[in-house]
Amino acid sequence: HVQLVESGGGSVQAGGSLRLSCAAPEYRGCTGWFRQGLGKGPEGVATITSAGTTTYADSVKGRFTISSDNAKNTLYLQMDNPQPEDTAMYYCAANPGCFNNPRRRLSPSAYKHWGQGTQVTVS
Repeated sequence: HVQLVESGGGSVQAGGSLRLSCAAPEYRGCTGWFRQGLGKGPEGVATITSAGTTTYADSVKGRFTISSDNAKNTLYLQMDNPQPEDTAMYYCAANPGCFNNPRRRLSPSAYKHWGQGTQVTVS
């Protein structure tokens, strides 16, 4: 069983910055960040393959950056210029394999392992 633990959520003003972290064991495959706002379905935010290929949702391109520190077994999501519509519970996820299709990599159904989530509120 792969245990993922998110941290770094909280309240931030629009236009500020926030960095989320996800502690994950050494992992080969795909990892990513997903979110679910109140009354909304889950959506992919950003993913990264073991080779370092990144994919972003159109809504966060140019504002959010996903990265991984393999030495620390940690996945990050740097959120710059967040907006109120980014308010959601954020989850990190991992899967043993990666789909070649970038859109598929952004689909929550493509991931087997999930963390408990960390709340981000932008006002």
